[in-house]
Amino acid sequence: MKLTKGKIASLGLQHVLAMYAGAVVVPMIVGAGIGLTNAQLTYLISIDILMCGIASILQVWRNKFTGIGLPVVLGCTFTAVGPMISIGNNYGITSIYGAILISGLLVVLLAKFFSKMIILFPPVVTGSVVTIIGITLIPTAMNDLAGGTDNSEFGSLTNLGLGFGTLLIILLIFRFGKGFIQSIAILLGIVVGTVIASFFEMVDLSTVAESSWFHIPTLFHYGTPKFHIVPILTMVLVAIVSLVESTGVYFALGDICDKKLTDKNLERGYRAEGIAILLGGLFNSFPYTTFSQNVGLVQLSGVRSKKVIYTAGVMLIMLGLVPKIGALTLIIPKAVLGGAMVAMFGMVIAYGIKMLSKVDFSSQENLLIVACAIGMGLGVTTVPEIFTSLPNSLRPITESGIVVGSLTAIILNVIFNFRKKPMQQMTNEPDKEVA
Repeated sequence: MKLTKGKIASLGLQHVLAMYAGAVVVPMIVGAGIGLTNAQLTYLISIDILMCGIASILQVWRNKFTGIGLPVVLGCTFTAVGPMISIGNNYGITSIYGAILISGLLVVLLAKFFSKMIILFPPVVTGSVVTIIGITLIPTAMNDLAGGTDNSEFGSLTNLGLGFGTLLIILLIFRFGKGFIQSIAILLGIVVGTVIASFFEMVDLSTVAESSWFHIPTLFHYGTPKFHIVPILTMVLVAIVSLVESTGVYFALGDICDKKLTDKNLERGYRAEGIAILLGGLFNSFPYTTFSQNVGLVQLSGVRSKKVIYTAGVMLIMLGLVPKIGALTLIIPKAVLGGAMVAMFGMVIAYGIKMLSKVDFSSQENLLIVACAIGMGLGVTTVPEIFTSLPNSLRPITESGIVVGSLTAIILNVIFNFRKKPMQQMTNEPDKEVA
């Protein structure tokens, strides 16, 4: 497909719409949790969107120092929500950003060390991690499809009809559309779904009317950062958890783009993520990590061009500078987004299964690794209260099904396969007989 400027813009907008709701909900939850005023919350949302754009461009732009060089979109990590609220309430908002700054700096400095851990990510691990990422996100998609858990009409026929209707529209476009039309099936489905929702008075334009036209980001907007050991250790742990999640996304995109990742690629990717976290601390936004829904979008659209992500990054920066335009994306009903997310997150699962097809499943050890990893990831997602009796310091690890499942896969692979086939694990290649 020849990508004209118009097509690149449409594909970029599709990526923005795919990640926007997830990017906005984090500042809304954190802002409410630490008692920010409406004016402070407005800044937090706007600066977050702007930083998502900058972080994504940093990651896509590959150079000698930073950038994974894959069509990856970055957004604020959900792993940081609980810790940030806890730090804000116990130590103050400025301590949040002091901790974020230190964690970002450590990621930058230790990127080379983290990249050497590629030996821990053979196909049995990466395939399991990507599958877990998709599976654990499906409940979010289904909740949104039903209208959102905070909606008094959750599960109503209107919301269900709109959510499944949006999914049906996407499937029909993908089935009967050709070329470019097929590649923007998600975007078209969201647009058509929102138009239909407007006839049911489910589109609220008041947020657009109340938003300002322009704002300027300021350094240390909420005050000079403060540094306390407990918040710093907490946010360092959050950063490490984010790197584990990002590693799965890197390998998924590398597979989609037919690019074999080396430790140097991972080093640049981790370093870019560290710089994004540093910028989040400087401008009082959030730690940033890769967004999985955009991986599904790359696979669905079949477009792997980095120009599309550059365009999405520029759009996010513009949305962050002009809150009124950014507010337009907030009028999309959750049911519509949920219907689109089912397709996107489902594709993440499907791609994880495809990655697992490279694994030698005649090995009982590999079967057990995949079984326990996915079982733990899904188990913690569906029963999140299982680890509530553990210390709060472990919450960033135990609250995420993605992290628990990923760590399970990594640890079991080391136990069963590391000593058994060390050279094979280093090359991240499947057994010769199944290659």
